[in-house]
Amino acid sequence: MDMDDADEWNTVRWQNSDWLKPWSAGDPMHGAGLTFGQWVRQQRHNEAQGTGIVFMIEYRKHMIGQISLGAITYGAMRSGVVGYWVAQGYAGHGIAPMALAMLADWAIGSPDGPQLHRLEIAILPENGRSLAVVRKVGARDEGERANYMYVDGRWRTHRTFSLLAEDLGDGFESRLISRHAQRETRIL
Repeated sequence: MDMDDADEWNTVRWQNSDWLKPWSAGDPMHGAGLTFGQWVRQQRHNEAQGTGIVFMIEYRKHMIGQISLGAITYGAMRSGVVGYWVAQGYAGHGIAPMALAMLADWAIGSPDGPQLHRLEIAILPENGRSLAVVRKVGARDEGERANYMYVDGRWRTHRTFSLLAEDLGDGFESRLISRHAQRETRIL
């Protein structure tokens, strides 16, 4: 993402503000927000430091969401935290699971990625659509964490899920495509 994406990102994000509000994390200290330019500069800094990266999710050359990998740690942990959102009109079409699978393949299995051992995804228990995403990708359910993240104005308990290097096999994307093809075959 760069400064050329500001108008499109703002349009998609604000058109979906009501849809995303119940799931949007915030700052419990209510600090000053970032401008788009400051946010992009922070992204470049995080990328250079190897601590995080944000990708746009595009469909037919239009931005429809984003997926991020942050809080990357190396050494004995080799882990990162994943967050994602998709515009309401594209929810339920398999786009978020594919974005998560592709990110996991890159972050865990690619020599060009950070080669992490563990990705963690935290989801509000009532966010059924997001729970479906991690289940489709085959993430491990690790249970609840009390008051894990500040979301929609208060500290909220989340269910946590993980994708591990031991689960990579031929790739999360490949497994997701295979599961989809098997389901389509059963329907026919």
